Amino acid sequence: MFTGIVTDIGNILHIEQKGDLCARIGTGYATETIALGASIACDGVCLTVVNKGADQGRWFDVDISAETLEKTNLSGWTEGRKVNLERALKLGDELGGHIVSGHVDGLAEIVSMEDEGDSTRVDLQAPDDLARFIAPKGSVALNGTSLTVNAVQGPRFGINFIPHTKQMTTWGSAKLGDMVNLEIDTLARYVARLADSLQEMPQ
Repeated sequence: MFTGIVTDIGNILHIEQKGDLCARIGTGYATETIALGASIACDGVCLTVVNKGADQGRWFDVDISAETLEKTNLSGWTEGRKVNLERALKLGDELGGHIVSGHVDGLAEIVSMEDEGDSTRVDLQAPDDLARFIAPKGSVALNGTSLTVNAVQGPRFGINFIPHTKQMTTWGSAKLGDMVNLEIDTLARYVARLADSLQEMPQ
């Protein structure tokens, strides 16, 4: 479980296909504090640490399944790419964002970007089947970052990035056409499920 508060920007050091896709990610985390088998959200995708080291810089390895590659933007990972990282939530940690599972629901496309003062307004197009879960002032996780939705029009929704977010995450280098990992708010999913169940009840 995660909060959507990015705590490091990693760097893809190496990519190799070995049945599953294997990636080595450079990190600022103290790797001696990371247990093998630990979960780390990488651009919003919960991945398991299978190896780690501190030779020539700190790093950890993850394996990425074919299903994950199909449902996320990790299929576009290349060496040198920057990725948002967050370690799993521990008991007693501050919940500064919202509850994020690290299970991506689909991909959203950046369709508009406009600077508003020092901030940047970004509009994204969500898949039609996920648009119903996105509401103004609700939460979404985009590439692992907990964000508040400003406005919604059909499957299109807007997000505002303040300078701090652009500096502390990979959002400072976002561009038109980027495909972004989208995880809808768990609460929104259950509310929608409850509403569907009530509609199905006999009158």
